[in-house]
Amino acid sequence: MKAVIQRVKNTKLSVAGELISEIPFGLVVFFGVAVGDETDKCDYFAKKIANMRIFEDENGKMNLSVKDVGGEVLSVSQFTLLADASHGNRPGFTGAEAPERALFVYDYFCKALESQGVTVKKGVFGADMLIQQTNNGPVTIILEA
Repeated sequence: MKAVIQRVKNTKLSVAGELISEIPFGLVVFFGVAVGDETDKCDYFAKKIANMRIFEDENGKMNLSVKDVGGEVLSVSQFTLLADASHGNRPGFTGAEAPERALFVYDYFCKALESQGVTVKKGVFGADMLIQQTNNGPVTIILEA
């Protein structure tokens, strides 16, 4: 399981020209499920992401979480995070979980994040998405388990 977490000012996600999700500020979480990943990892990721202190306090120090600042999370399933680019020029994706199981784990992760008190918006699993975001910082954290 892997997540790429980016602090953003605003983000819009569209599919086929239709706006699907939008957050005014908070985090975009690109989420990849590896073969064999279980939901217990989702609980760990959700708690970690909801409480990660990567927003600035009144002194300019990264000391506040997305919950503390009232931000939202846009969660985007992204199997390409599990790419293996170590051989040749075409990445392999055999490390990514099968779509049906990956969707189950992704949905579980989103619900686990919501249970941490965070507003979660989602992308469309398996769709070709257009994501427009304004990164803040930039702050990008990679979380793996």
